[in-house]
Amino acid sequence: MTVSRVSIVPHSHWDREWYEPYQTFRMNLVDMLDTLLDLLETDPSYAKFLLDGQMAVVDDYLEVRPEAEERIRHLASSGRLTMGPWYILMDEFLVSGETIIRDLQLGIKRGAAFGGVMSVGYLPDMFGHIAQMPQILTQAGFDNTVLWRGVPSAITKTGFLWEGPDGSTLRAEYLPVGYGNGAALPEDAKDFVRRVRDHIEEIDDFLLDELLLMNGSDHLHPQEWLGRVVAEANEIQDDLVFEITSLPDYMARAPRENLERWKGELRSGFRSNMLMGVTSNRVDVKRSVAITERALERRAEPLAALFVDEANYPTRLLDLAWKEMIRNSAHDSICACSVDDVVDAVLHRFSEARHIGEGIATRALGTFARSLKDPGNVVVNSSSRPRGGLVELVVTGDDIDDERVQVLSERMNLPGTLVLDATTTKTILGMLQGPKIDNDAWVHEVSIEDQDDGLHLTVTVGPDERPNVPIAEAKQDIYTRLGARPDVMVHVSLDQPRIRRVLARAQEVPGFGWSAFTPATLVHSADAHEDEGVVTLSNGATSVVIDPIDGTFSLNGLTGFGRLVDVGDLGDSYNYSPPANDTVVERPDSVVVRITESGPVRVSAEIESHYSWPDHVDGASQKRVGAHDVLITTTVSLVADDSFVRVTSTFMNPSRDHRLRVHLPLPAPTDHSSAECAFTVVERSLSAEGRSDEFGLPTFPSRRFVSAGGLTVVHEGLNEYELIDIDSDHAHGLALTLLRSTGMLSRLGMTYRPFPAGPLTPVDGLQLVGKTITSNYALSVEQVEPYALADDVLLPLEVVTAPGGGTREPEGSRLEVTGGEVSSLRRVDGLLEVRVFNPTDSTANVRIPGRQGWLVDLRGAPLSAFEGSLELGPNKIATLRLSHTN
Repeated sequence: MTVSRVSIVPHSHWDREWYEPYQTFRMNLVDMLDTLLDLLETDPSYAKFLLDGQMAVVDDYLEVRPEAEERIRHLASSGRLTMGPWYILMDEFLVSGETIIRDLQLGIKRGAAFGGVMSVGYLPDMFGHIAQMPQILTQAGFDNTVLWRGVPSAITKTGFLWEGPDGSTLRAEYLPVGYGNGAALPEDAKDFVRRVRDHIEEIDDFLLDELLLMNGSDHLHPQEWLGRVVAEANEIQDDLVFEITSLPDYMARAPRENLERWKGELRSGFRSNMLMGVTSNRVDVKRSVAITERALERRAEPLAALFVDEANYPTRLLDLAWKEMIRNSAHDSICACSVDDVVDAVLHRFSEARHIGEGIATRALGTFARSLKDPGNVVVNSSSRPRGGLVELVVTGDDIDDERVQVLSERMNLPGTLVLDATTTKTILGMLQGPKIDNDAWVHEVSIEDQDDGLHLTVTVGPDERPNVPIAEAKQDIYTRLGARPDVMVHVSLDQPRIRRVLARAQEVPGFGWSAFTPATLVHSADAHEDEGVVTLSNGATSVVIDPIDGTFSLNGLTGFGRLVDVGDLGDSYNYSPPANDTVVERPDSVVVRITESGPVRVSAEIESHYSWPDHVDGASQKRVGAHDVLITTTVSLVADDSFVRVTSTFMNPSRDHRLRVHLPLPAPTDHSSAECAFTVVERSLSAEGRSDEFGLPTFPSRRFVSAGGLTVVHEGLNEYELIDIDSDHAHGLALTLLRSTGMLSRLGMTYRPFPAGPLTPVDGLQLVGKTITSNYALSVEQVEPYALADDVLLPLEVVTAPGGGTREPEGSRLEVTGGEVSSLRRVDGLLEVRVFNPTDSTANVRIPGRQGWLVDLRGAPLSAFEGSLELGPNKIATLRLSHTN
């Protein structure tokens, strides 16, 4: 291809935190932007600058230089400074689809204050791209993207059409050498031209009719003389036209006809490193994001939208929580390929967001409980699908003493009256900060009476929180009385009913609704028994038999589940790398199995497996050396009438440089897997494209579940899986990574990736030595609907105790949604916003009876009226804003 035009886009790729903490990088950011703003204002030849496609860097700068806001607004509005559309350049596979949308929406909203975001969906450094990105960007008003990693061998030109599973299509521009192909250009015009011509020759086969030269890279400052040298380069030759431009201007004239087409996700390592090991490092971070997203998306937002009135809806708190989530979604943050200070900050931000989410959910449930007409326990379903299932709750009295419940604990009552002196009484009062005694008991009333033999104190206790219990007033009254009678004895009586914490199966609860608790009849009670050392768990439909020798278990007759395989890993935060002389540990030295729950609602067995693990990998010999005794405790649980088993494994990690996976057999051999990703299920083969710079290791990410060969695995933050035991092009097993322990941010000379992917920095926290590792997952070998199974495993039904006296009936639903999966339910601008998606290959009829409103795009612009139902095409996403109830 003869290239006659070179479009130069000055930029700086700004990782907010990575091999240095955020505040350290921010000081450099302030210096860079101070220089850039002066340059743009004083040198018209330095025509444009791309501020990395993320609005967060603007906010980071303005926190330090608030006086520069009008300067930035002027430069952005005049087209000199292009910004957004994202708030953060996130990783696409390690956060939810909802987080990706909120990131984009926040970026667009923030950019509006500066004249708007650029019209290019910029994806420069993500470690691959999700299948639904074309639809997400299209629904936000973008028709193009510029990207780097993940482009497969089938794409041979810089320009191609990228199609999502629903048919949404973007004009994509591939950066064949990355976003730094024009970094550090020479200042001499002749050398400048020579460098560009060499680059054109290097990638000539990829080019269409012009070269996109990205003049920048990680944390680089602008080359201030660029405008002058570009003018000189144009003067000394006439076969190339050099122009400083922007990505929107470049994409506006990019050819769109006769282009190659790719459909689906971009996860190939054929042209650039995929760095697939980020999926499994720092499993504590991966579990934190799963828990925190669930707290916001599946509990706080829907419960507040359903049960909190508009005047009290916690918009600002939710915005704060989402801001922390979005900041953490940055690819070097959520991927944990960063120094320990950064990962500590990431975990703290998740903790902050989770506390907000859990607090909002708790308050919304409390508001709902107080609105109910009748007293008693009520089960709440924060998902859209009607469902029953396991609940844990507190009951009083003897009214459900039958085979439908399983008692976990019973609260002890005081044996008569306690007699205390004044000093002890004051100590106890000081410990009582409110009406809550513990998770099972709340103070309902306090009565105080002076009698001849002392002060008589009666505390009435119940299992539910009551509003406006005057604890502070009662404490002050007691302190006053004790002050007047310092030698008095205090007689304390506890008026408490029988309080028990129990398990039961709740009967079906409407979607986004509630129902007074009645224990469901157990069709297949759960049973556990031991016969000659072999423990069996069964519920009549599903059975588990535990091998007392190796600690594995069978599921409905298929043996070998739960085999733990530990291997060496001399890799880094980006990639797994087996040592040349590895030691594989896959059989325990000893096993102890005991029954810990005996039904009838839930049975559980605890498997204590003792292993001897090496301490670390010796770099010189490539051998695992040293030894540690390791106890891994695995709990297998089966609930009455369930078709799946829950598994939890816990251990303290003593070793370095290793990877631990659980191996799971497949009921039938298969040549593919199906894994949940954002707004769809992605089918993958047994292999992955790679190259000499990075072996195409077929470890893949999944969000909450993966299915293969008749096995479905639901997991909490265990994102990496691989189909294993390949024979005749079919897999017979699936491995789920529980831990990947390494000590370097990046390395040289690894087995699967010879060149570094970042600084060669030791990062001790990546080893997770001394940390308790807990892994939760569930297994089913039946025909199951995986989205429903994921909800049953990860989103328990809620239980509230209503005091009575409200107006709400004991059963009902605030919103009925059928025909699609609900990704989000929240309030926006006084309206109820519902985002639904159809993860199947067939058209679905989404119905929301009694509701009217608008189908809107991801910017909130109305597209068409909604009158209660919607035909939703295969793999389509739809956002509805509802304002009326029939």
